[in-house]
Amino acid sequence: MPEFAELLKGYRRFREETYPRQRERFDRAATEGQHPRLMIIGCSDSRVDPAQIFDVDPGDIFVVRNVAALVPPYETTPGQHGVSAAVEFAVQVLEVAQIVVMGHGRCGGCKAALDQSLADAGPGSGGFMRGWIKLLDDARGPVVEAHGTSGVLAELAMEFAAIRQSLANLRTFPWLAEKERAGQLKLRGTHFSIVEGRLYALDEETGAFEVVE
Repeated sequence: MPEFAELLKGYRRFREETYPRQRERFDRAATEGQHPRLMIIGCSDSRVDPAQIFDVDPGDIFVVRNVAALVPPYETTPGQHGVSAAVEFAVQVLEVAQIVVMGHGRCGGCKAALDQSLADAGPGSGGFMRGWIKLLDDARGPVVEAHGTSGVLAELAMEFAAIRQSLANLRTFPWLAEKERAGQLKLRGTHFSIVEGRLYALDEETGAFEVVE
């Protein structure tokens, strides 16, 4: 596992190799601002970096990452709505054309939601995480009924269900739903298999996740 000193070695490689090669792009981004056409909502898991998986350049994608790649439903109650703020900025200010929700295999957040291992956890011992993954409480029921609470199939089904839940929650944002209906915005669900190194895309007509070739 890299310590900060190792990160600095990577930074120096960036300065010596990548930055000179991308200098024009960085200069343009600094003067003209960012204009990504796509937003990715991904998991904080260190194994699934969207920029690496999609091999994109700086400025190409607007990314928000959190535990299990979750989007809370639209609400206007006072609070710190970090994901909602990012979605609002991407859709209303940056005017992205697509939002991709990217879940992944071996997701710890989905596993915890499935087996309820954090059910009695307090703050500092998993309580904040439990409060967050409660967003999957409704999606959990059908998964448990079909697959139980443990095993590879149950975990994969929970990961798929989490992606569908986040897409459904995105559509509760009125101004986002309006843009989708007008054809100005496309929502997509994807799942990255760490074991296979493959991306699966949700076909919303069939409800199935199909491998991307």
